Amino acid sequence: MPSSDAIVNPVRGKNSPNLGPVAIMVASQADLNILYSLMNLDKDKSKSLFVSRLYIDNNTENIFSVVGPFMGAPYATMLLETLIAWGAEKIIFFGWCGSISSDVKIGDIIVPASAVIDEGTSKHYQEGDNGMVKPSVYITEKVKEALIKSDLAFHEGVVWSTDAIYRETREKVKYYQDEDVLAVEMEMSALFTVGKFRNVQVGGILAVSDELSTFKWRPGFRNEQFKKSRMTVCEVINDLCNAL
Repeated sequence: MPSSDAIVNPVRGKNSPNLGPVAIMVASQADLNILYSLMNLDKDKSKSLFVSRLYIDNNTENIFSVVGPFMGAPYATMLLETLIAWGAEKIIFFGWCGSISSDVKIGDIIVPASAVIDEGTSKHYQEGDNGMVKPSVYITEKVKEALIKSDLAFHEGVVWSTDAIYRETREKVKYYQDEDVLAVEMEMSALFTVGKFRNVQVGGILAVSDELSTFKWRPGFRNEQFKKSRMTVCEVINDLCNAL
């Protein structure tokens, strides 16, 4: 772990749990519910982690943890920093995003190959950034292999991470469309940046919940394809916990 002159640092206390090397970060409560059901996790034995819940599977050879829900880069990085301090080394983030590419539709799956930094947390972890950050190659390849094995189509490319969902303006969307960005979300670039700073492997999977490509918002949170995609991604993540 890199040296730091920070006054407040993530630490492992004497009562901190052993998480094992693999951790899953799940943005939405709905997907968290799906995952702990698939994984047969005992929700009554979950622990509070800030205002989220932490689930630990100690019943298999490969110990892993699941944490959520959460929203936004600052809080996501608080969780990630704690997971790392408690032993996590390979982290997968699963969240939702809004499509800004006309080729990406509600219910599609995206594997981020890089993320545009348009949130305020990343700059505190790296100096002189070029506005873009990449995920772990290892995690990304494992995610893609698992999706292909499950015969699931997906997009791979750049996503845009922003703090301000109500400032996704026509001008910004058009700019990022011209830069071949696929979608917009809130956490990915910060999680990749912290992973790089702490020398751990972080990757992500996103399900497309809404569309902005026509400069009119088209929500799809109740869309059946969106619900189906989330379920299949959760199944893939369940399989990945034993493959990482």
